Amino acid sequence: MANPEQLMQIGQQVVEMNNQDKSRECVNTLYAQDCVSAEAMAMPGQESNEVKGVDAILAKHDWWEGANEVHSSSAEGPFAFGDDRFCVIYEMDITDKESGQRMQMKEVATYYVDKDNKICREEFAYPLG
Repeated sequence: MANPEQLMQIGQQVVEMNNQDKSRECVNTLYAQDCVSAEAMAMPGQESNEVKGVDAILAKHDWWEGANEVHSSSAEGPFAFGDDRFCVIYEMDITDKESGQRMQMKEVATYYVDKDNKICREEFAYPLG
């Protein structure tokens, strides 16, 4: 488990990298190789709401970037919980490329940190529907 200072440093890096449009770099540097990424529900064409491994997480990024035009996005936090996790609030203004529908989104991500101070799990919560 990370100590509170280490946990907040990792969380601050996640927020800073995402606000600098460096989410791929964030995954490559801060995540454990076998990290699990969980969505509130399965992504289109997927049977499970979870993927495992850095390559699978980066493939989710590829899908997102291919499906959406991002006009703006921001990350706020981190908000610590205990000694092994923190949350980040994301807000996005996007247009779905297929439908042309523009929308504003907000989601909460919970990141779990392992004994090696690497993110080992991320969970995304957002309104469904």
